[in-house]
Amino acid sequence: MRDILPADKARRERVLAVIRERYLAHGFDEIETPVLEEYSRLHAGIGGDNEKLAYNVLRRGLDADAIRAAAADPAALSDLGLRYDLTVPLARFYASNRGQLPTVFRSIQIGAVWRAERPQKGRYRQFVQCDIDIMGDDSARAEAELMVASLDTVDALGLEGATVRINDRRALDWMLDSFGFTAEERPGVLITIDKLDKIGPDGVAAELRDRAVTAHAVDAFEAFLRRPQTMEINAYGERQIRKALPDGAPDEIVDHLVGIGQAVAAGRPSTGSAIDDIPLVFDPFLVRGMGYYTGTIFELAHPSVDYSLGGGGRYDGMIGRFLGQQVPAVGFSLGFERLVDLVTANSDAGAQAVVLVHDADVPVVELVAHKTALIATGARVRLERRTKNLKALLERAAADGYTAFATVPVGASDLEIKPLS
Repeated sequence: MRDILPADKARRERVLAVIRERYLAHGFDEIETPVLEEYSRLHAGIGGDNEKLAYNVLRRGLDADAIRAAAADPAALSDLGLRYDLTVPLARFYASNRGQLPTVFRSIQIGAVWRAERPQKGRYRQFVQCDIDIMGDDSARAEAELMVASLDTVDALGLEGATVRINDRRALDWMLDSFGFTAEERPGVLITIDKLDKIGPDGVAAELRDRAVTAHAVDAFEAFLRRPQTMEINAYGERQIRKALPDGAPDEIVDHLVGIGQAVAAGRPSTGSAIDDIPLVFDPFLVRGMGYYTGTIFELAHPSVDYSLGGGGRYDGMIGRFLGQQVPAVGFSLGFERLVDLVTANSDAGAQAVVLVHDADVPVVELVAHKTALIATGARVRLERRTKNLKALLERAAADGYTAFATVPVGASDLEIKPLS
C-alpha cells in the first residue's frame, strides 16, 4: 500500500476521468458497492487463488479465549473481509437489486481492492480496478460491447494499437478432453498450460509428465504443440480459429467466437467490417486463472509492453449462487495501475495552472483578488511566498503539475504570466 503525491493523484484522476467518460458514452452506468463483503461470499470457491489473498476482518466482541478456541477455523474468527476484486461484490449487488435494474444491465464499477500480495515492483496490496460488466445477455453482442468500449477507452488515453487476445474456457475443456486428459486432471493441466509463454512447449510437456497425468494425453498435446503452422498476421475468423484448435472443434463455440469478431469489426470506425483488421487475436492457450469463468475469456494487449493491460471473461454461473436463478454475465477489467504508468499526458489540454509568487508585504486583499481573477478564467492557481531559492520553488511547482508563474508586486493591476519551462 502506498501514499499518492499530488502530481500523481492528479494524473490518476485524469486517467479515471477519461475511462468514466468513454464507458458512459458506451451506455454503461456507474454503481458503487461496499469495500466489505461477507466472509462466506468471499470464500465461496469462486475467486480462485485470490481467496487465499483476502484480508479478513475479526468478528466483533471476541475475547482471548474465543480467539484461541477458534484459531483453527478462520471462518469462526471472521465474518467480513475486504473485497479482493469487484466481480464478487457485483454479483451480490445484482442479486440484491435486480428488481430495480433493467433486463440487460451494463455497469461501471471503479474502486480499490485489497489482496495480501507478496510486495514486489508493480504489484500492490491496495490497488484500483476499473470494471465494466453486462448481465442478462448471453449473446456475442455482450462480449463485443465490452471489447469495443475498452479499446475505445485505451485509444482515448493515447494507447492506440491495442488488441484483445481471446479464447473460450469451453474450447479449452474440449481440447483437453480430445487429448485424453481426465476431468480430475484438468485444473492442474491448465495451471501448466498457462506457463506456455514462459517455459515453452518442452517445459510444458516436462511439467505435465512430472504431474503424472495421463501419459498418452501428454504425448498427444505435445504433438499438437509441435505441429507445423503457418503464421497469419492480423487475421481473425473461422478459418484461423479452427486452424488453431484440434480437428472437430464444436461449431457452437467457434460460431460464438466468430460472431464476437464480426461485431467488434462493426464497432471499430477505423476498420469497418474488414475481417483482416479486427483487433482480436485467437489464443487457444489463454487460460486466465479465475475459477468462475465459464465461457469466453480475454486479455488486453499493447505492443509497447509484454504484459496485459486488462482482461475478463464470461461468468454465467456466479450470480446464480446468490440469486438462486442463473443469469448470464460477462465483464472486462482494465489494469488501472498499469495504464497510469503508460499514459504520458500530464496536463489537461488547454488548462492553465499558475503559481503566484509574492513577497511578505503584498496585502492579502490584493493576493486574493489576483487569484480570484485568474480562477475566473478557468485557471488553477496557487499562492506561494517568495523564498531565497526561487528556482527550487518553481521546480517543485512544475513537479506538481503547474505550467506557468507570475510574480505579484505590491499594488500591481496586471500580472505578467510566464511559462514554467
